Amino acid sequence: MDCSLVRTLVHRYCAGEENWVDSRTIYVGHREPPPGAEAYIPQRHPDNRIVSSKYTFWNFIPKNLFEQFRRIANFYFLIIFLVQLIIDTPTSPVTSGLPLFFVITVTAIKQGYEDWLRHKADNAMNQCPVHFIQHGKLVRKQSRKLRVGDIVMVKEDETFPCDLIFLSSSRGDGTCHVTTASLDGESSHKTHYAVQDTKGFHTEEDIDSLHATIECEQPQPDLYKFVGRINVYNDRNDPVVRPLGSENLLLRGATLKNTEKIFGVAIYTGMETKMALNYQSKSQKRSAVEKSMNVFLIVYLCILISKALINTVLKYVWQSKPFRDEPWYNQKTESERQRNLFLRAFTDFLAFMVLFNYIIPVSMYVTVEMQKFLGSYFITWDEEMFDEDTGEGPLVNTSDLNEELGQVEYIFTDKTGTLTENNMEFKECCIEGHVYVPHAVCNGQVLPSTSGIDMIDSSPGAGTREREELFFRALCLCHTIQVKDDDDVDGPRKSPDSGKSCVYISSSPDEVALVEGVQRLGFTYLRLKDNYMEILNRENDVERFELLEILSFDSVRRRMSVIVKSATGEIYLFCKGADSSVFPRVIEGKVEQIRARVERNAVEGLRTLCVAYKRLVPEEYEGVCALLQAAKVALQDRERKLAEAYEQVEKDLILLGATAVEDRLQEKAADTIEALQKAGIKVWVLTGDKMETAAATCYACKLFRRNTQLLELTTKKIEEQSLHDVLFELSKTVLRHSGGLTRDNFSGLSADMQDYGLIIDGAALSLIMKPREDGSCGNYRELFLEICRNCSAVLCCRMAPLQKAQIVKLIKLSKEHPITLAIGDGANDVSMILEAHVGIGVIGKEGRQAARNSDYAVPKFKHLKKMLLVHGHFYYIRISELVQYFFYKNVCFIFPQFLYQFFCGFSQQTLYDTAYLTLYNISFTSLPILLYSLMEQHVSIDTLRRDPSLYRDIAKNALLRWRVFIYWTFLGVFDALVFFFGAYFMFENTTVTSNGQIMTTNTHMIFGNWTFGTLVFTVMVFTVTLKLALDTHYWTWINHFVIWGSLLFYVVFSLLWGGIVWPFLNYQRMYYVFIQMLSSGPAWLLIILLITVSLLPDVLKKVLCRQLWPSATERVQTKNQCFSVEQSTIFMLSQTSSSLSF
Repeated sequence: MDCSLVRTLVHRYCAGEENWVDSRTIYVGHREPPPGAEAYIPQRHPDNRIVSSKYTFWNFIPKNLFEQFRRIANFYFLIIFLVQLIIDTPTSPVTSGLPLFFVITVTAIKQGYEDWLRHKADNAMNQCPVHFIQHGKLVRKQSRKLRVGDIVMVKEDETFPCDLIFLSSSRGDGTCHVTTASLDGESSHKTHYAVQDTKGFHTEEDIDSLHATIECEQPQPDLYKFVGRINVYNDRNDPVVRPLGSENLLLRGATLKNTEKIFGVAIYTGMETKMALNYQSKSQKRSAVEKSMNVFLIVYLCILISKALINTVLKYVWQSKPFRDEPWYNQKTESERQRNLFLRAFTDFLAFMVLFNYIIPVSMYVTVEMQKFLGSYFITWDEEMFDEDTGEGPLVNTSDLNEELGQVEYIFTDKTGTLTENNMEFKECCIEGHVYVPHAVCNGQVLPSTSGIDMIDSSPGAGTREREELFFRALCLCHTIQVKDDDDVDGPRKSPDSGKSCVYISSSPDEVALVEGVQRLGFTYLRLKDNYMEILNRENDVERFELLEILSFDSVRRRMSVIVKSATGEIYLFCKGADSSVFPRVIEGKVEQIRARVERNAVEGLRTLCVAYKRLVPEEYEGVCALLQAAKVALQDRERKLAEAYEQVEKDLILLGATAVEDRLQEKAADTIEALQKAGIKVWVLTGDKMETAAATCYACKLFRRNTQLLELTTKKIEEQSLHDVLFELSKTVLRHSGGLTRDNFSGLSADMQDYGLIIDGAALSLIMKPREDGSCGNYRELFLEICRNCSAVLCCRMAPLQKAQIVKLIKLSKEHPITLAIGDGANDVSMILEAHVGIGVIGKEGRQAARNSDYAVPKFKHLKKMLLVHGHFYYIRISELVQYFFYKNVCFIFPQFLYQFFCGFSQQTLYDTAYLTLYNISFTSLPILLYSLMEQHVSIDTLRRDPSLYRDIAKNALLRWRVFIYWTFLGVFDALVFFFGAYFMFENTTVTSNGQIMTTNTHMIFGNWTFGTLVFTVMVFTVTLKLALDTHYWTWINHFVIWGSLLFYVVFSLLWGGIVWPFLNYQRMYYVFIQMLSSGPAWLLIILLITVSLLPDVLKKVLCRQLWPSATERVQTKNQCFSVEQSTIFMLSQTSSSLSF
């Protein structure tokens, strides 16, 4: 027996395949390889069932409870509830158990319903029919029964049931078109290619005869990456090995378009498909408000423990005298006398903890969750943020960060597609120093003229003419454009050789612009057919070039190349890319003239690309082909090997010329940036473009102004001076005008200070971030940050995607810990979007990877203004009031209970009835604050939009600072003192009536523990509700209904609770208490008086602060109120004068 086979089996079944191997072998159609080829090892893979649900019928209750009790607040209340059950506590377990049960039940029902919907969707997906090949025939079965290795047939408009390697299609060229809208949101058609050796298999019998194995990587979630190879066995010869990449992979969830049918072999099924692996949610981001809330909870927990300790100690001090410890009416049993003192003290401590535990508001978590979830709909419902051109509206991918939109201090934005439209227009090309401008277009008709306008006086010679045509051929051939023939498509382009409409499809708008531009200069790309690219030259002759290799574009190389073979047998390599990546690889051509033109175009804000070529002799091409093939079929480090191979191939080039494409600025981009800067937000532009192009865009969008002094921290500067000298020189410059003081984040537009703008490139950033020889890199970073803080705007150009994330992280982790926001539209922006506190994706033309990975998505950059300055402002104001109000009303609720212990011998007697304890946070005071936190507008939307500086009033978590938190806490303590002692002094003098009842001497009111507690509770409910009414600026009928309805509900409930004998209660202590209390006239007067006294300090404080130290928001509110009063006065006077005239 083969030892290697035994070793393989032992590893697979004992050690686990996933732990030791990073590739898998798939046998196409489950056919074993020929004898002697390789050992056939049956492999185990999951079936094709998709399970997106979280729970099953059996594990729902335990799993859901476990997840809910992982939250600290829920776990805390569970412990309190258990303590109430175990020991003799002053309050019923119902008081803690019912609110906890309510919160847990509501959450469980919501999560259970959502999971039931997921189960329903999973079953529909798993039971849909699929066609696959079995013994040369087409068989139909359920999707969940598919296995790895099955050959599947998919028809047009059907969704791929699993991840497939594309074997063949009904199209002659072995291609198919798919849409991946359900995966990444992109609705454009993408072209995929069948394996070269199997694309001719068009029937079930042909496919069934295929003898092949596929080796590929283990499942991983990247939708745009795949590495594999296929071994096709023919007549027992050595297998033909072909590389497999993402262009050969059809993903589950994608839909087949414009192709009758395709055949593919299943390689990843069920939960191993890329779609399923992408179900994982992104890392959780937490807002500054949530962090503040948790800190405040810890403070209140410390207050709770302190209260319990104080009362426990005072209880034993009080009971140090025997007659207090054992009064005649409450003699202890023998077992109670013999109990350990420390055990008794600990039990009493727990009892006090239970008594005061309501200071921690369990319902606050539920209210905050509801506020965030419901509040997020205001963004999606905003019609002003809907873009009619694209038919897109804003998206909210997470509602946890709504309030963070009102705290942003730094915005990091991409340029192309974010600030600009990403709608490219070919402007000119420069060939051998001669400039060519395409035909003018008037009313859709190309004006007849020469092939181009030569901007140089000297006319091109014969040699230049040859280079010129070579340049145009390069633009026609060096791309990945697909041609779609369709008369009904918007924006048809007429092909000169036929009357048909010809539409170019590409993932890059640049490529389409270049091909369309060169078409107006006389060369038209027609199509790719049977691996031959066809172009139409100026003489209307069709030229055919065999496409030999494509060296794909990537963001590191910043260039792409093709190797083609002409009809005469000449082999060319055409390369196009950024000037920084092409010029160093050029050995011939008019480099200086072309470089000067490129720099001039860049200053004007045009996007430039350079074009170069070289001829390959057949022997040289064979070496290139072998080198590329070896890299392509590698399963390990394929990307690195391909990059090394490309480096060797793309060298010794001859420069042909350069192109210039215009990318227009988005509508209102400049106004948006200006408003954001006025709001005190610093805007940084991070782009991969060259410095001159990016700087021109920054001037156009008003990021840089005419009086802005630009500071450069670029490779060119560092070559002239050392990095250390450049940094210190810049630092000295920016600090000289600010008197050595660092300006804060919100002084970017101050008139009395010099405005600075910093430009840095990727290479300089790498040097700053690079650790020094002594192992430290902190000094340079701190100096760099110091310079950035004193600049009103920063432009980072030539940035790689990871460098964008590095910049965001550097600012995010600086000592001020500012709140950062990143916005972009492309896959290269995903890293910075995920890194920032808030990530916003623009639903643009570069796909939807950014929108999918973001927290929020908007159709255009201009919508960022309303999202931050209006929605963000409102969200923060509302939730900060919600948090502070919850702590305030719970201090009002529990502090009288604490004071009451001093008057009841620390006996743990409760002040309030059980029903009041239970319903205070659930019913009596919950709805008004929820509605306030959803609808409050302290100033109007138009005012916020008109005056962006109001955003500064709430910056740096202004409404949840310690000063504000302490004010709300002391306000709660003051109100609690008023409630308690106001009621206490009313009941101070009492007498016992003939029937044993206690009556107050001055008011002749029946007095008792529950009457006293009910009076305190009534004043408290009215005070905290009216406090919220005083804070409300934006009144609607819903606010009126909820606020006055809550007070009415309390009164009606109390009347019913105390007016009926409830048979299910073993006590009736509240019977007739509320009615008896309200039957006393002095009680009514006292309630009104105590409410007024409680609210008076807060009203006085607001009036004084508004008059003496008004904020910008308060000045605007006063101005608006005066204006409305003036308007109403004018209206009344006009009405009066008109009535008098009659």
